[in-house]
Amino acid sequence: MDLEINNEENLLPEKFLPEVKDLIELGGKKIGHNNDTEISINFVSDNKIHEINKKYRNKDRVTDVISFAIEDGEDPALLEIFKKEGIPRDIGDLFIAPHFVFQRAIELNHSQERELGYTVVHGLLHLSGYDHIKKADASRMMAIQEEILESYGLIK
Repeated sequence: MDLEINNEENLLPEKFLPEVKDLIELGGKKIGHNNDTEISINFVSDNKIHEINKKYRNKDRVTDVISFAIEDGEDPALLEIFKKEGIPRDIGDLFIAPHFVFQRAIELNHSQERELGYTVVHGLLHLSGYDHIKKADASRMMAIQEEILESYGLIK
């Protein structure tokens, strides 16, 4: 996968960047993305993600991850044309608040690595069309998510 990471303010400690890259690569392969599939991850402050959540989701609170899928509602025929023409697929952007993620890790008695991995994979799956609104969809998404995390060694 073609991953762009924006961590300009060093909100995510550098030691976690290899995990993020590995999980995007592993997760992308697991769900069938080509190597040229593009995704960006922006690590932002709690205040910034709160602003984004309020503005775009009408939720006045901090959260761990927000996904902006580019292909939401795209015509499958158009996506097939892009594929045939060799045009890279850009699935979208993730905004992740590391401070909030690490606070959740403490609350849930998870390691920072586990909670960050969960957040990254969860966001990737959302950008790839998975959701957890309906019970059946949630079961499918969570099963794939756990399979990716476990294969990387991030057990509950």
